[in-house]
Amino acid sequence: MDLDLTGKHAFVCGGTQGIGKASAVQLATLGAKITLVARSEDRLREVVKQLPNASQNHDYVQADFDSPKELKEKIQTYISENAGAHILINNTGGPPGGKAIDADLEAFRIAFNRHLICNQIMAQTLVPLMISSGYGRIINIISTSVKSPLDGLGVSNTIRSGVANWAKTLANELGEYGITVNNVLPGATATVRLESIIKNKAEKLSASIEQVSQAMMKEIPAARFANASEIADAVAFLASPSAAYINGINLPVDGGRLSCL
Repeated sequence: MDLDLTGKHAFVCGGTQGIGKASAVQLATLGAKITLVARSEDRLREVVKQLPNASQNHDYVQADFDSPKELKEKIQTYISENAGAHILINNTGGPPGGKAIDADLEAFRIAFNRHLICNQIMAQTLVPLMISSGYGRIINIISTSVKSPLDGLGVSNTIRSGVANWAKTLANELGEYGITVNNVLPGATATVRLESIIKNKAEKLSASIEQVSQAMMKEIPAARFANASEIADAVAFLASPSAAYINGINLPVDGGRLSCL
C-alpha cells in the first residue's frame, strides 16, 4: 500500500485544532509539506512548530473564513509566491446549534459562506495547480448529518448537505484530471465542538455533562467517542496514492452510529 506523500503539498483548513490539526499532523508524518489555513495567527505559529518533519518547511496562511474576499486574496497571493498544490483539506467549525425553523437568515448566510463559498474559493485556486502536477486530492470534513440529519443542528444539517452535493459534482468534473473529491463524515469526536454540543444539551435538559455524554455513547456501537486522530487516519488514506480510484464518496467515521447504509 502506497501512503507516501513525500513531495506533496497539502493545504489544511481549520488546522489549528481538532480534526484539522490531527489531519495536518498525519499528512506531515507521511511526508507532505503542510500549509495551515486558519484565523488565529498565534495558534497557526504554535501548530506549525509542532508539526512533524520540520524539514518539509511547513507554513501557514492567516485568513478569516467569515470573509471570503479576504481568503481569496490571501490564498491567491500565497500561491503566486509558492509553487505546487496537491492536497486540499476543507474543514471549518460548525454553525451554532438550534432548530432550523428558529434560525435567522443571517445564520444561514454565515454558514453558507464559511462552508461552501470558502470551499469553492480554495478549490478554484488550487485545482489548476493539481491539474498541472497530475495529482489532486480534495477532502471535505463534513458530518454524518449528510446521511441522517442531527436533532438540534438545523443550519449545519442544511449547509453540510449542500457541501456534499457540491463535492460530488466536483468529483464528476475533475476525475479525468486525476483529482479525487471525497467527504469524510465524522461521528461524535472528542473535540471542542463536541464539548460545546454536550454542554448545550446538558443545559437544555437540566442534566449533567456526564449524563449527556453517556447517553450519546449508548447510541454508538463502539460505545465511545472518536479521537481526532482516528478521523485523520481516514483523511490521510484518501489523500494517498493508494486511494486514487476512490472518488465522490461520503465516508462515515462514526463507530457505527449511523443506522443507514
